[in-house]
Amino acid sequence: MAPQMPDFSQSVKLKYVKLGYQYLVNHFLIFLLIPIMLALSIQALNTSPEEILQLWNSMHLTLVHIICSLFLVIYSLTFFFMSRPRTVYLVDYALFKPPRSLRVSFAGFMEHAKLALFTEPKSVHFQMKILERSGLGEETCLPPAIHYIPPSPNMAHAREEAEFVIFSCMDSLFQKTGLKPKDVDILILNCSLFSPTPSLTAMVINKYKMRSNIKSFNLSGMGCSAGLISIDLAKDLLQYHPNSNAVVISTEILTPNIYLGKERAMLLPNCLFRMGGAAILLSNRRADRRRAKYRLAHVVRTHKGADDKSYRCISQEEDPEGHVGIKLNIDLMAIAGEALKSNITTIGPLVLPASEQILFALSLIGRKIFNSKLKPYIPDFKQAFEHFCIHAGGRAVIDELQKSLQLTEEQVEASRMTLHRFGNTSSSSLWYELSYIESKGRMKKGDRVWQIAFGSGFKCNSAVWKCNRTIKTPVEGPWADCIDKYPVYIPEVVKL
Repeated sequence: MAPQMPDFSQSVKLKYVKLGYQYLVNHFLIFLLIPIMLALSIQALNTSPEEILQLWNSMHLTLVHIICSLFLVIYSLTFFFMSRPRTVYLVDYALFKPPRSLRVSFAGFMEHAKLALFTEPKSVHFQMKILERSGLGEETCLPPAIHYIPPSPNMAHAREEAEFVIFSCMDSLFQKTGLKPKDVDILILNCSLFSPTPSLTAMVINKYKMRSNIKSFNLSGMGCSAGLISIDLAKDLLQYHPNSNAVVISTEILTPNIYLGKERAMLLPNCLFRMGGAAILLSNRRADRRRAKYRLAHVVRTHKGADDKSYRCISQEEDPEGHVGIKLNIDLMAIAGEALKSNITTIGPLVLPASEQILFALSLIGRKIFNSKLKPYIPDFKQAFEHFCIHAGGRAVIDELQKSLQLTEEQVEASRMTLHRFGNTSSSSLWYELSYIESKGRMKKGDRVWQIAFGSGFKCNSAVWKCNRTIKTPVEGPWADCIDKYPVYIPEVVKL
């Protein structure tokens, strides 16, 4: 049995309390200022005009004093407004919807597996067991080159898949937002396993004839959490470039990364990963505030690469026969749990209400001083967020996070249904989940969304969004023609 994700109720670091109380102490002056301002206001209301005039005359202020005071006030206000971080808005986003001709049914997948590994019945049986328990449905899609018998994972087909997915997302984004290609200021694209030359961002710039002074970035090798890394990069760039926008593209090109060997640890990605892509328009322009869907509140990134076991838990390598594939270590879930624990330790003080932090602190103090066997208080993240988008990396990932964060079935519904309908689409899966919530009519103005993603390295990244306006249905996108069918019942095992 693979090690399970650690139970957070049995392992909570003192660092959480320290960060929580640092946050409260940092805002202590604000809480202290409120009663002082109220007292001054009451005193001012009770003071007559004659008393105010008498106080003014007693100060003996000259014109120089008044001018210097006004200059100081104006300078302070200017510095305050100029130093404030720029608000980053998510104007809209577009998702790739594969055509039905690329659908991979269970029967079709297993037939291909038997033809590819006809001398390895145990490997075929292993893939069947994985597929039965994967949580995937019959509508997931793979690129054309993988439908060939045998598969044809060459560079030309990989570029065709990249153009098909990325250009479809970009065309849809331009249509939804009214943005023109020459209006794009910043372009960021993340694709972990396919990094050709010229780069994929260069491919996009060439296709849409974008400006020569566009700022473009191509991220590779950063795993399924690279989408939130791209968001963080865009946020930082938008802080330094006023009145600008950024287009973020998240995808994974599967054609060159299909594994043709027989190693079980490397066959698992074949069963889970499917086609997908997303294009997101971010902006720091005040003019986009009213039409934007969301406002970015926080991005928290956790990297455990300093630990050798974490660094090697997901790796691209060759098997003994020379076949290249992605190897998943048996300790993956335990490592993911440690990364998540570090991530929520950091994000907790930023989002949890003071009541939760105080209860947790009292619980920890009681365990440290009075009785170490007392059950610790686990902060309720449901008080901080209305919606959760957990990376649809696999059924086990969703199950363990639901248990660890004590989430309800409805709160993980978007993740389960995205896995069922589209499979693991890597870094774009979070956006399919967000679209599911919108398509169900559940996203209201003021709602907070927590996106959680994991990636090789090992990384756990979070993004917190606040809904800027109520999202009305029906919503255009990949769920438009099937949202009424969901949620569907997903059995523990689908017998093939």
